[in-house]
Amino acid sequence: MIRPTAPGDRAVFLDKDGTLIDDVPYNVDPALIRLAAGAPEGLRSLHEAGFRLIVVSNQSGVARGLFPEGALGPVRARVEELLAEAGVTLSGFSYCPHHPGGSVPGYAERCDCRKPRPGMLLEAARAMGIDLGRSWLVGDILDDVEAGRLAGCRTVLIDNGNETEWDLTPGRQPHHRAADLSEAARVILGDDLGPIRTRPPEDLP
Repeated sequence: MIRPTAPGDRAVFLDKDGTLIDDVPYNVDPALIRLAAGAPEGLRSLHEAGFRLIVVSNQSGVARGLFPEGALGPVRARVEELLAEAGVTLSGFSYCPHHPGGSVPGYAERCDCRKPRPGMLLEAARAMGIDLGRSWLVGDILDDVEAGRLAGCRTVLIDNGNETEWDLTPGRQPHHRAADLSEAARVILGDDLGPIRTRPPEDLP
């Protein structure tokens, strides 16, 4: 049972592939889904601290014709099952099925929900009464970081090698970096009440 929201709730928005679960490209087979290293303990500590946990995931495989949108339902169910085993409840699971280079009518389009646009975060905040200024985005590439910053959140980049381009414009610099979700949770809990600030870039690639 998801508890009722109150205005001003805090959230941690989570990228899915490469952050919350191991990255298997375009996978919709629930049997192949594994929580990423550090995810159970990290998310459990955030959950216990009162953060709402919300997945925000680009799923361009729908627009590319690699799988139907309906295949994402069992994926969500498997992720929720694995998290429940760790004592963690998701408050939301949002995905963007669009891509401007896709081939499926109705999905091959530009949109405001595909990261780095912040649409998924903004919609979840409206629906759940989330205070974005007290919330965080955790992801493994800079498109995630940009979406979080555009929404007004603080950000943590999971620095696991999935970002390869390092286009570090001011709006794409993470506030913090971490090796996995366990370390990201420690960063968030340690810096939760601090001001939003940009991490000094001198040690970034």
